Amino acid sequence: MSAAPRISPAEVFAPDEWAPFQTRSIWKGPLLVLHCWGVIALAIAAGIWQPILIPLSVMIIGTRQLGLAILMHEAAHGALAKNLRLNDFLGHWLCAVPIGASLDAYRPYHLSHHRFAQQPEDPDLVLSAPFPVSATSLRRKMIRDLTGQTFFKQRVLLPLAVLRKRSAGGEAHAYDAIVTGRSVAAFLLVNAAMLLAFSLVGVWWAYFALWLLPMATWFPLVTRLRNIAEHACVEGSATDPFRAARTTRASLWERALIAPYWVNFHAEHHLFMHVPCWNLPRLHRALRTTEPGTRMEVASGYVSVLRKAASARVTETA
Repeated sequence: MSAAPRISPAEVFAPDEWAPFQTRSIWKGPLLVLHCWGVIALAIAAGIWQPILIPLSVMIIGTRQLGLAILMHEAAHGALAKNLRLNDFLGHWLCAVPIGASLDAYRPYHLSHHRFAQQPEDPDLVLSAPFPVSATSLRRKMIRDLTGQTFFKQRVLLPLAVLRKRSAGGEAHAYDAIVTGRSVAAFLLVNAAMLLAFSLVGVWWAYFALWLLPMATWFPLVTRLRNIAEHACVEGSATDPFRAARTTRASLWERALIAPYWVNFHAEHHLFMHVPCWNLPRLHRALRTTEPGTRMEVASGYVSVLRKAASARVTETA
């Protein structure tokens, strides 16, 4: 197995320059979790108050469901809270479980991605390797996301297939590591509690229109856009640590509806994965002043990334 190329911070920064990026915060991570749920609550309230706002609420909530996944990712790196017990509690119960994930299952899977980024052993390589594709193929993928087909495949068909394979003693796949009986059961219990809470205040329909619908449509779409932007079509990603991933400059509307919590700074994250997400913009600016930092792949926005990802001249069947 060939591990991904690595670089030490000492090769780029003096000790006093690097020290601020290493610090863990007692309150920033928990406040981000509170912010995420606060935005979700406000968007739900807006959709209940004025149903005409439901389409906008769906986009905002779906993006914050991705935000929960991003904060779970922070917890997987131990960066969500200075206290590791609090880090794991917030990352699992308030971030992972409501969207159907498990921090305990996700952490080793994701750290394997970092260890073998863009190598044949990378469990996430399947997400970036098919690109570029044709515009028609990309459009079909996005339509499947927005119509709930991706959600049904990932949340119903694949877990059932995993369970059948395990009961038959079949060979494990990387997906098995993040689909567990514990994660599915906890997800169903928490979502049943949410449905009950909505029903008790007389708006049972809001669970389906303002929680489940975003999860089945906008969340898969922005997750796909995130995956494409992070690793697809980056030349030299398997050999140069400064090109292991892409950073995408995100405008205000893109941060609100596609890329929350600085997830767009992915090149910096792969270079130094223990830097908390709120320090990534400052790390980006510091790296870009260095010679090796100029090698990083930096896109001007998500539209430009999609144009590059849909630049194939052939017609795909997927």
